[in-house]
Amino acid sequence: SIMKTIMEEAAKGKSVLGICNGAQVLVETGLIPGLERGELEMALAPNIMEERSGFYCDWTYLKLACPPERCVFTSLLSAGQVLPVPVAHAEGRFVTTRKKLIDRLWDKEQVVFQYCDGDGCVAEGFPDNPNGSLDSIAGICSPGGNVMAMMPHPERATWLRQVPMDLRGPASSERYDKRGDLDALRGPAPGRALFESMVKRGRTQ
Repeated sequence: SIMKTIMEEAAKGKSVLGICNGAQVLVETGLIPGLERGELEMALAPNIMEERSGFYCDWTYLKLACPPERCVFTSLLSAGQVLPVPVAHAEGRFVTTRKKLIDRLWDKEQVVFQYCDGDGCVAEGFPDNPNGSLDSIAGICSPGGNVMAMMPHPERATWLRQVPMDLRGPASSERYDKRGDLDALRGPAPGRALFESMVKRGRTQ
């Protein structure tokens, strides 16, 4: 099967990124968090939002929660960096019934991203935490750091032209300043750093 091949390649150290539905697949197959080989340890449950439920689509902020070098996809980020990235899902809440699993993930630095506000303060409630995820978790990597599951969409924040002009932070300010400059709008947005980090890692192997 496709997932058997992906699991075999991941075991060899190849990079695997699961975004949104892809994150759900990685969790359901046990690749994430991957502490117990082949075991289903977590789930991505329906969103919990104040006075509403179901699908939610908007821009949110992510804070890098692990050392940049811990994960293949974050090596070009700076410690604690805040990224504006959109979300679009109805079931994206990281949950688990296993006691102390979240503590183990923190101890092993596998929590890669947390939802936060524009100033980098970790979000506790809606809308900064758009789905009620435990510990505001937005992304988790495998023990080896080469597999990552995340619910937000960095691929929708790879070009400057994709960034709204009314968000807090330097990316939005740059987007506003470059309005009308087509060449500049083809430049990178914060989400691109995840893919460039992966490429850099591949070149150094």
